[in-house]
Amino acid sequence: MLISKYSAPDFDPYGDNRPEEPPTLWAAPTADAPLRATLSLPGSKSITNRELVLAALADAPSLLRAPLHSKDSANMVSALRALGARIEDREGSGGFGSDWLITPGEITGSTTIDCGQAGTVMRFVPPVAALGLGPTVFDAEDSARGRPMGGIVTALRALGVDIDDSGRGGLPFTVHGTGVVTGGTIEIDASASSQFVSALLLSAARFKNGLHLKHVGERLPSLPHIEMTIDALRRRGVDVESPSVGEWIVVPGAIGGRDVDIEPDLSNAAPFLAAALVTGGTVTITGWPDATTQVGAHLADILPAFGARVERSDGSLTVLGGDGIRGVELDLSAGGELAPTVTALAALADSPSTITGIGHIRHHETDRLAALAAEINGLGGQVEELEDGLRVTPRPLHGGVWRSYDDHRMSTSGALIGLAVPGVEIHGVEATHKTLPQFTALWRDLVASSGSAPSVDGIAG
Repeated sequence: MLISKYSAPDFDPYGDNRPEEPPTLWAAPTADAPLRATLSLPGSKSITNRELVLAALADAPSLLRAPLHSKDSANMVSALRALGARIEDREGSGGFGSDWLITPGEITGSTTIDCGQAGTVMRFVPPVAALGLGPTVFDAEDSARGRPMGGIVTALRALGVDIDDSGRGGLPFTVHGTGVVTGGTIEIDASASSQFVSALLLSAARFKNGLHLKHVGERLPSLPHIEMTIDALRRRGVDVESPSVGEWIVVPGAIGGRDVDIEPDLSNAAPFLAAALVTGGTVTITGWPDATTQVGAHLADILPAFGARVERSDGSLTVLGGDGIRGVELDLSAGGELAPTVTALAALADSPSTITGIGHIRHHETDRLAALAAEINGLGGQVEELEDGLRVTPRPLHGGVWRSYDDHRMSTSGALIGLAVPGVEIHGVEATHKTLPQFTALWRDLVASSGSAPSVDGIAG
């Protein structure tokens, strides 16, 4: 079903937060030959921010080795420091910045948390603040204030937490911590974001009666992210079970301190690996884990559907492009954050694609369905919005401005299209600093691998 209101020519996914003109533009490099590159990537944002929260709630210090240093993780570090945790830099072990030693402290409120654009901060930290004493104000950048927060606000109120949001059901709001959260059995609708579930599970062992959580919505997106949370809890000795789909039980108890090696961010690997398909080349990501709960692991199955060949060897994953890109019929409900990369590939394919299960990404950094349709269509493509996805009919594309909407994954998908389409200019490419500050340098070096072997920023030809 076509959702006409999103496809209207005057629809602007920036809403009231449209950047001032003139925009700053970054010329996306075009590859004139197949890529031949090997690269390493910084740590996973999803794992880093989960482990930071658990370390701040633990009963002993934790060392995070090779964590992600980005805007999102910086916002999380600042938030937890404001609530009483001590987070210190240690000599780095991953090549992309320092390690972090986290020493838990008494949780104290009477502070203000700037969430930036980080969904993990605005959702994971309020339950932590509820365990502290005093009021904690949560706010975010203007472009992030509209992100769904009702699920976490309603859940905390059901647990007896006093939250003042002036009836908004979202940011800004104030959590009035009393030093204890009773816990117990509650129901929530996490259809808008699996982060509502993860947020409660991360702090639940510190609730007086633990937590018995039931999801009552029609759908539960991004289940792998909830599995990531459960895995992190269990590795710290927390007793957590999921007796049925959409139901979780966390037993009250201590959260153990531990040293953690943060995996590379496999979702950030998506545009780099997809570049092999776009150029008919070969791209290898080092440090690819043998087993992981990261959504990006699904790339090993998704990219072959477009015609790639995927190989695993010696802790690396390699994607080899073929003679072209095939259209796909794909349900991405388990990995919606990969949708921008997948949609960019579909726009360059040789036949139509339908991508479903991604209605929830309307509520990410921007309405990603509307934004992807607007930008691809603006370059001459044909993308129709469905109630729960996108239908992409490939058309010859031309150069032009690709707006990022302050969304890191919109920036990287525009760069991917720019590999094959000369003259694409990304408005606001600095949005990639949210999870991958090194993106533009890594991307330029990636493209350089089609000519001569690059030598910086982690890439070797």
